[in-house]
Amino acid sequence: MSPHKHPPSLFRPQALPNRSVLTENKKLIDTVSRRNVLRGTLSLGALTLLSGCDVTEEAPVQSFLRTVSAWNDRVQGVLFRPDHLAPTFSPAQVVKPPRFNAYYPIEEVKPVDGATWQLELAGRIANKQPWTAQQIYQLPEQELIIRHICVEGWDYIGQWSGPNLKNFLQRIGADLAAKYVYFHCNDDFTESIDMAAALHPQTILATKYAGDIITDPFGFPLRLRTSTKLGYKNAKWIRAIEVSNTFTETFWSKQGENWFAGI
Repeated sequence: MSPHKHPPSLFRPQALPNRSVLTENKKLIDTVSRRNVLRGTLSLGALTLLSGCDVTEEAPVQSFLRTVSAWNDRVQGVLFRPDHLAPTFSPAQVVKPPRFNAYYPIEEVKPVDGATWQLELAGRIANKQPWTAQQIYQLPEQELIIRHICVEGWDYIGQWSGPNLKNFLQRIGADLAAKYVYFHCNDDFTESIDMAAALHPQTILATKYAGDIITDPFGFPLRLRTSTKLGYKNAKWIRAIEVSNTFTETFWSKQGENWFAGI
């Protein structure tokens, strides 16, 4: 996935309708396909009609799209079911190796030195002592065989294992009432998820794929793997985790992608 496919937004999101609006229209929202809400797709003709401008007018179009994107984030948050489990699959269906995806070509991957790597902790966390890869490998593991869905339209079934993220956050004394969990990566990529998604039973810090330690170029030594988000939300080569109540734009949200990007 390349950032060149998504021109940087020129405007910040406008004010959103409050929760009462969503409550009053819940019946209508519930009739909308969850997949269509997730994708937030609009035809070019509809965009022209709704925005009241020529599609060549970049600034008004960008402003409108950012407003729609922010609205999608809010609706997806309301529809999110924290205990609803995604479908799982058999080991025979697992694709090996996993598919590489990043905002740059595979040739530009910079390997991480596992001997010196440490997971830094920041924000609303009681115990900010860094973790080594070996310490993380010693934690209890959870395995997920789930479908990876990319916003570009492709998918594959992957077999991931590693510490459950909720359990890890509890272990380090994170504020589970905070709003966001941020991931800072070795390649300067940043991503964040809402706390409800972080606490979902199918969200893990993956250290293995198909039973083996994750290697480069697939995110060694630590990557996020959640069943409730699109592929680009699953940060790789994680070097730091931060828990916060303050929203900060992430790599793809700056490019105009939906921030919530979940189901």
